Amino acid sequence: MLFDPARHEPLQALEWDETRARDCIGRIASDTEARMSADGRWPVHPRDCDAGGSPPSPLTPLYFGACGVVWALDYLRAVGAVKLQRDPLAHIDTLREANRTWLEQNDSTFFASWMMGETPWLMLEYGHAPSAALADRLAALIRSNLGNPTRELMWGSPGTLLAASLLHERTQDERWAELFRETAQQLASGLKWSEQHACHYWTQEMYGKESTYLDGVHGFVGTALPLIRGRHLLDAASWSEWEQRIVNTIRRTVTLENGEANWRAFLDTPEGRTPRMLMQLCHGAPGFIVCLAHLPSRELDPLLLAGGEAVWRAGPLTKGSNLCHGTGGNGYAFLVLYQRTGDIKWLERARAFAMHGIAQTEADEAAYGQLRYSLWTGDPGFAIYLWDCLRGAAAFPTLDVFYGATA
Repeated sequence: MLFDPARHEPLQALEWDETRARDCIGRIASDTEARMSADGRWPVHPRDCDAGGSPPSPLTPLYFGACGVVWALDYLRAVGAVKLQRDPLAHIDTLREANRTWLEQNDSTFFASWMMGETPWLMLEYGHAPSAALADRLAALIRSNLGNPTRELMWGSPGTLLAASLLHERTQDERWAELFRETAQQLASGLKWSEQHACHYWTQEMYGKESTYLDGVHGFVGTALPLIRGRHLLDAASWSEWEQRIVNTIRRTVTLENGEANWRAFLDTPEGRTPRMLMQLCHGAPGFIVCLAHLPSRELDPLLLAGGEAVWRAGPLTKGSNLCHGTGGNGYAFLVLYQRTGDIKWLERARAFAMHGIAQTEADEAAYGQLRYSLWTGDPGFAIYLWDCLRGAAAFPTLDVFYGATA
């Protein structure tokens, strides 16, 4: 089976309501502003706590902490979705320092990490007050991450490859193009070939284990995303080789059933793990569709469309409206397919998931007495999904777009 039905729930039959979507965006933004503490942090949601207890202090990373919330509020303001009463960047220096302390307390030296480290904090600063000193710090972080053995978006050099692409788009400074090419070359040198599957792959040395993830956060297709995004910074021959590798691996690893498609989490399932098919952005077809949104080749379009049909049949996720493993993230797959095909069916499906996600957000707030203040796992990220449903375009937060003025 392409997905686990127990992880999904029936789609609520709610008609698309633009006013309700705009009201939800505004309510999320205003509540998030109101719940910001005096030192610029937000309460941790029970769903973002480790099993058995809470973290020692409010979280700070881009993925599920203050950096992501600051980014989301600033982005929504920049694109004209909301008006803010407070400056979300007011505490950026102390929060960035707290983020480094948090990494050190968890015995991590991956300070350049895209989703957990300092790089997005410095990029936020650079976006509002660019300076040569900040550019030098960012360049040093990106360079320090070249040999990171995780080889995935969250911690490794694919994340800082993405940062280099975003910085070049912002500034047109050749130093970012050079770092992009250097990082891409390092990733090329780490590629492995599977005789069994007849495709290229990377290994990830992460959390004390070596894995062969394929997915959109830790795996192969997540690393494909910044390569696709920054392809114009590569020479034609290099990009052609990358495109052939990407297309081949995606074709070799897909599972097809009755005209629908999904991808497993690993190229080779680790010993002791049970193979399973998930249907969410971080593992499964939604992440593949989002990460391949701007692939120039149309060879994979039949598989992406089949993946979209599987996402629709699976229905919304039970884990709420969030981006990483929730209804909003899966809905982005429909927005991508609308963008690639122009078929209104996919926009209608994206908006159907949006209405279901609004109901999930309201139900979760009633159950827990608070919103979930997180970009990737909570409500500010879902607010951005609603904004993209309103405008009928796919710009996945911090993967497709970072600076709101370029959205």
